[in-house]
Amino acid sequence: MAFTVICHKNDVAEGGMGFFQAGKKSVLVIWPTGGELKAYRGRCPHADMPLNEASFDGKTVRCQYHQWGFDSSSGKCVTHLVRHALHPYELRVEGDEVQVDVGPIKPPRSAA
Repeated sequence: MAFTVICHKNDVAEGGMGFFQAGKKSVLVIWPTGGELKAYRGRCPHADMPLNEASFDGKTVRCQYHQWGFDSSSGKCVTHLVRHALHPYELRVEGDEVQVDVGPIKPPRSAA
């Protein structure tokens, strides 16, 4: 496992979420109300759209494009009778750092 620092603990408050980058990979860090920090791939599994402008009410993440909703604790779709779910990443907190295992990281492309 290769954990990468994705943000600091104070970057996401309980009931909130944050959208972060690890190289080319996007990561959605969510803190469900009354729950524990979770990390998911930052793309909607329905149409592979980025979740950088998704809404979150402390319980459900809602994709801004087609309004599909996902349970923040399990990642499962809660608005449609489908098997789509957010892809989870393993997360750990070390000191003040939130670390996520997103697998191998490729650096973002540099501007030409």
